[in-house]
Amino acid sequence: MPTKEEHLMAWLRDAHAMEKQAETMLSAMAGRIGNYPDVKAKIEAHLAETSRQADMLHSCIERRGGDISTLKDLMGKFVAMGQGMSGAFVDDEIVKGSMASYTFEQMEIAAYKVLIAAAEACGDPETSAVCQRILQEEEAMARWFSENLPGVTEKFLARSQMPDTTAKH
Repeated sequence: MPTKEEHLMAWLRDAHAMEKQAETMLSAMAGRIGNYPDVKAKIEAHLAETSRQADMLHSCIERRGGDISTLKDLMGKFVAMGQGMSGAFVDDEIVKGSMASYTFEQMEIAAYKVLIAAAEACGDPETSAVCQRILQEEEAMARWFSENLPGVTEKFLARSQMPDTTAKH
């Protein structure tokens, strides 16, 4: 039976893989956005945050005597590449990408709440503090998507009605 410390390490590795997956997804989305500069700028800013978050998680894992799971990281990136490429085949990519990003942020929020509780149960205030900082960033990004989904949708709908205008991204 795994110990609570082993669960914490497994969940930290999962979170690291999740952040690597997010990096790939955000990078693919940002690379295709051309007509929504505010969305592109926010995604690029969160991409930098996400990279830093992965580094912070890696440091927590190493401090606890572990190492990242290369397989989980690769699988996450592989899934993210598929998700990123799928956006190229829909005519409303900016809307669906924004919805998917908002949903992914909610999953990250849940993961960090679990990590905070597990770190506290294991007596690891450093990991708890790191995860609380990341949680705040993820909540801010989810809030931004929530507040901006209507505007993105309205802009997409307006652009989609204009002849010779690309609306999808």
